Order: sequence, then structure tokens, then C-alpha cells
Amino acid sequence: MASPNTFGELGLSIVGLGAQYPPNALKPDEVTKLATKFYPESPAMQKMLSINKFTGIETRSSIGTSDHVIVNQPEPPSIAELHKTFMSDGVPLAIEASRKAIAEAGIDISQITHIVSTTCTDSANPGFDHFVAKGLGITHQVEKVLLHGVGCAGGLATLRTAANLALGHSMRRKPARILCVTLEVSTTMVRSELSSINELQETRIGACLFSDCASALVLSNGIGLPTAEPVYELLGWDHKILPETDADLGFDVDPVGWKVVLSARVPKLATEVLRPSFNELLESVPGLPAEYQEALDFDWAMHPGGLTILTGAEKVMGISPEHMRASYDRYMNHGNSSSATIFSVMDRLRSKDMDELAPDGRVRDYVVGCAFGPGIAVEMCMLKRNMGRRGTQTPPETDSEASRSEVGEEVDWASVESRESIPGTPNTQGEKSQTLNDVFVNEAIANVELD
Repeated sequence: MASPNTFGELGLSIVGLGAQYPPNALKPDEVTKLATKFYPESPAMQKMLSINKFTGIETRSSIGTSDHVIVNQPEPPSIAELHKTFMSDGVPLAIEASRKAIAEAGIDISQITHIVSTTCTDSANPGFDHFVAKGLGITHQVEKVLLHGVGCAGGLATLRTAANLALGHSMRRKPARILCVTLEVSTTMVRSELSSINELQETRIGACLFSDCASALVLSNGIGLPTAEPVYELLGWDHKILPETDADLGFDVDPVGWKVVLSARVPKLATEVLRPSFNELLESVPGLPAEYQEALDFDWAMHPGGLTILTGAEKVMGISPEHMRASYDRYMNHGNSSSATIFSVMDRLRSKDMDELAPDGRVRDYVVGCAFGPGIAVEMCMLKRNMGRRGTQTPPETDSEASRSEVGEEVDWASVESRESIPGTPNTQGEKSQTLNDVFVNEAIANVELD
């Protein structure tokens, strides 16, 4: 029997969301410190450091700083060393993000039926999801799926996979409470990227963009015991691979971690596919109100892969930065956390200060989620926001940036920077004389090739 707190034909609802960032906020000069400490000056290194100043990112969230032991060895850390740090510093973040999502969902741990997870910054057997389940205290049998090879599109790929699993349970008249978990620890691979720049004299910008984060959500099929009211209803989704683009975007395995593959074609390829993908998504979700037919009619939860992705989406889709306000906010204040970013954007979008920045002062009922990953893969979904939970009190930023000591372990790096007030961050006082265009787009960026 369906519980009364779901709505829509599919009966699929996101009933809890959580994001957990680590405690350190790296400013651009942290990359410069490591580059000048370990590598000689060269044209490629100088170009990367110039780009590093104009990414639009004020701070990147990280498990450590430039003083961390893992990035201060004579050589870049090995996969084994990276895995050890991923487990000790990353898994606690995923456990905490999951706890937040479960708590908001109003369910007991014992009600979780599935765990769908992803990461592109670790590879081990059993996977990290096994240890997240243990950390949460899950002792009953759950169906687990760990997605590999989906990169930055991983968050929405886990949601799509969970949706199909939930519908399978619905056909069997069984309850589904699916925990989707994403975890990325990217900043520990900075030395590997810098070494490649030095050795190959290539312009590689992974060290400028990527950050660390864990995020989670709980998807319900509405059958069985009641949950909390939905945050979002999941109305539909779409997945496609762009032909002949597998060499444009990737994350290749290497003895010293993973190497970012990012061709100059990515922003153009990604933004060009937005319009047809959006149109196909609209066709697959019948019954939308008449006032929701064009891109600007919706709010957008866009994965902030880079500034050129966001500004390109604005031009192609005819939307403003305010339509993607939560994407800009997460990008500027935390960087690109790969698969973990999109759930964090969805979480941030429903907060009160983001509502104040809505275009024309009107928060949209419907939200388009979008992310790009290796392949190039395009993940898109249609969400309906539960306006009854408008202004939900999301955890304060400082709570989302809990240290490891808050999740049961000691901090083991030498220097922990306190998070400062970020210049240009959208304020909560209603002072909207500056638009997000003013805040996020610096004229200098136009003179730098970012991707």
C-alpha cells in the first residue's frame, strides 16, 4: 500500500539529502606552493598556474592542505597510498553524508533496501560502499551496486540506477528505500597532475578544479512505512552517450593515481547536446504545466564541471546564472567534486538564501538536473520540488565541513585552515543589487582558455 506522502505517477521521491565537505578550504595559491616547491618553472606549468587564478573558484574543499604529508613526498603518492587516505579520510565523510540523508528521510537504518554508490577516485574490493554500510551500522542484508567508470556523471547515474531498482520493487509490491552515496577524494592527486605537466609539458587543469566531497540521498518508491515528506519528486530521467567522444573526457588509471583527460572540445560538446537532451526529457515527462515549456521556466541543478560549462549552458539554453545559482555557489565555494557535486547542488538549491536569488524572485516548482561524464555521457533528470518544504532548514555550512574528529577520528595533517568568509558569496540579507553575473564572471576569464 502506498504511503500518503508521495505524489506523481511513478511514486518516486527523494525524501532525504545530505552533503559532507572536509574541513579545509584551499585557495588557488595552495597549488602554486606545491608547484614551485617540487617542480622547475616551465611554460606549461606557468600556463596552468595562470589558469588557476581565473577558474572562478574561490576555494576548493579538501581533506588536507599543501602541508599534508601525502603531497609532500619526493615522488607523487602511489595508488596504495591514495587508497589508504581515501579510506581513512574519505569514508567517514560518506558515512556522515548518509546519516544526514537518512535522518532527513525519517526512516530507520533497518528500512534501507538498497545502496547504490559511486566513486572515480578509488578502486578496491570490497568497494567503499561496503565500509559505509558497516559504518552506518547496517547489519541486515541490502542489495548493493557500486558504479564504476561514470566519473562526474556518477551522482545522477546512481539516481537513475536507484530509480530503476525502485520501480522493480514497485512491480513486486515491495518497499524500496534506496541510499545513493557518492564519494570523491581528488585533491590528493595534485602531485600526479603536476608531475605530468612537468614531464609532458601539457596544459592540464585538473589540479585547479577538483575537490573532495561526499553526498547522499534516499529515494523512496512510496510503498510501505511512511517517510518524511518528499524533498523532490523524481518525474523522469535520460541517459545518452555522445558518439566518438570517448577520448575527450576521462580519468585514466596510472601507478600514481588517476590522470584527468579533458580535451578542448568538452565545453562545446557538452553545451551543444543540452538543447536536444532537454527537449527529449520534456517529451518523456507528460503533463507538465503550460508555463513549464522553455529552459528559462525551470530552475537548473547543473553539475559545475567548469566555468565554461556553466557559462556555455547559459548561452545555449537562454538562462541566467540565477537559474543555476546553487551550481555557481557550490563551484565557487567548493570546486568540482566530481560525482559528489550534483547531490550537494540539489541540497543547496532548496535553502532559503538560494530562494532569495531566484530569477525574477520566483522559485520554480520544477528543476532540471544535469551532469556530464566520461564517454561523453549525458545524465539528465526532471524533478518537482515539494514547495511545502520550501525554505527547509539545511545544515549550516560549518556543519557540512565537519572535521574527521566529528565522525570519530583524529585529524592527522599538519595544518588545518579555518574557513573564511568567501568574497562574493550570495548573501542572506536580500542585498541583490549585484547579480550573479557580477559575482561569478570576471572579465579576466575571457582572456584565459580554461578547457
